[in-house]
Amino acid sequence: MKHTVSLKQNHEFRRLYGKGKSAVSPYFVIYCRKTGRPYSRLGITTGVKLGNAVKRNRARRRIRELYRTHEAGLLPGYDIVVVARTRAIYGRYDELKRSFRQMTKKLNLIVQKGDKSQ
Repeated sequence: MKHTVSLKQNHEFRRLYGKGKSAVSPYFVIYCRKTGRPYSRLGITTGVKLGNAVKRNRARRRIRELYRTHEAGLLPGYDIVVVARTRAIYGRYDELKRSFRQMTKKLNLIVQKGDKSQ
C-alpha cells in the first residue's frame, strides 16, 4: 500500500465510530476522518457474526484488495475504517468494487482531476 499504514489501536477505532463521517452499503460501512498526517491509516473490522475465521479472513482480504486497487485515486491524510457485512463474503467482486467507489465518492475521498495534493 503506497501511502497507507494499519490502524490498530482500539481507541482510534472508537474515535472514528464516534466522530467520523460514515457511508453505508449492503457490503460494508466506511468511517473516515481527516487527519493532519501525510499518509492514510486503514482499519478493517470483521465481527463474529460474519462466520468462522475462514470467512472473516476472506472478507478482510477482499476489502484489503479493494482498497489497494483504489488507493492511488484516494486522498492521503485520512483515518479509514471499513466494517464488513455478511454480503462482503458472498457478493460478486465487481459489485463490491462499484459499492466501494460510490461510498468513497460520497465521503469525498476521491482525488479530483485538477487536484495536485499528492
